[in-house]
Amino acid sequence: MNRYQQPQVQWSITPTVKWLMILNVGIWFVFQVLAEKFFGLPFSHWLALFPSQVLFDFYVWQLFSYMFLHSYSVFHIFFNMLLLWFVGVELEQRWGRKAFLGFYLITGVGAALIYVLGMFAYSFVDPSTSGLIAPVMGASGAIFGLLLAYGILFGERTVYVMMAFPMKAKYMVMIMGAVEFASLLTADVNGGNVAYLAHLGGLASGYLTLLTWTKWQMASLSQKAKKKKGNLRLVVDNEESGKTPKYWN
Repeated sequence: MNRYQQPQVQWSITPTVKWLMILNVGIWFVFQVLAEKFFGLPFSHWLALFPSQVLFDFYVWQLFSYMFLHSYSVFHIFFNMLLLWFVGVELEQRWGRKAFLGFYLITGVGAALIYVLGMFAYSFVDPSTSGLIAPVMGASGAIFGLLLAYGILFGERTVYVMMAFPMKAKYMVMIMGAVEFASLLTADVNGGNVAYLAHLGGLASGYLTLLTWTKWQMASLSQKAKKKKGNLRLVVDNEESGKTPKYWN
């Protein structure tokens, strides 16, 4: 049986995934649950994603900081960290620490940008929308980017959805994307308690990042090949002219 068709269980954890999980859980518990909920410090007010503050007050750091915050619900951070562990370990093993972390952060910021621009555009359709002032927080945008990459790189692998339903990874990602899109269309545009547009933004930014990354690598390889070809020189024995060249170097 092809190894990509076998269910894979990753009980190990890679360094970057481990530190991302520690950072997320630490910030959630120390700064949000303790400092904010119990002592009233307005931590999320400055670091959660408020589209209006990004657009009009230039709080651009929120495009980055929001992905390390979560709601007070334990389930929110638990399922985000579970997915980060599930798909992140193999991606980091394949890409390496720097590339994995770069992809994670780029897709998280990309998801935030798409969400902010989407809410700004919709405010012209419905000026009464609360999308510009409702806060968004969570690692879901970046994690949906990881899911997109996992579905592409390990698409033929069998995974068990809800620990019971086997399907190929690529179909799981397709279904999750379709559910998010349907939820966005049928729910309030602000998503209620779920920022569906940010999830879709993670998928879109993940795809664009992979596409750009692939094209850059191909261009880099092509440039190296041309450079190598340009350095190709004919070596001949000048003392025995008239004979065919001995070799190419």
